[in-house]
Amino acid sequence: MKKIATLCWVLLSLTIVACTSGPISRDDAAGFEQNGEASYYADKYQGRKTANGEFFDQKAMTAAHKRLPFGSKVKVTNVENGKSIVVRINDRGPFIRGRIIDLSKSAFQRIGNTNLGIIEVEIEVLH
Repeated sequence: MKKIATLCWVLLSLTIVACTSGPISRDDAAGFEQNGEASYYADKYQGRKTANGEFFDQKAMTAAHKRLPFGSKVKVTNVENGKSIVVRINDRGPFIRGRIIDLSKSAFQRIGNTNLGIIEVEIEVLH
């Protein structure tokens, strides 16, 4: 009996983790909101392939998110100054705790100072 209870607990835990950390469907993404830190890509990533197969361009209005569908349009607002931009998700990441989105340098510069490296943002999926 104890083995069955333990097995049920493990399966329930895995199910919960899988549901909270997996990709978000296109239908569920609309209206999705999240708060956290934004960073920007280092120059060494210029021209490298992104997770969706495109070549990364620092001048494009693109971003990486861990779970949002590729092609999602996301409004990113700097919490401190209220400036906003709209970016398209074309990559996965960032994979640093607390960071929710990684912006191209051009996108980051429009809402924050690159000397800071990280800014507090709110993101909202438009479509």
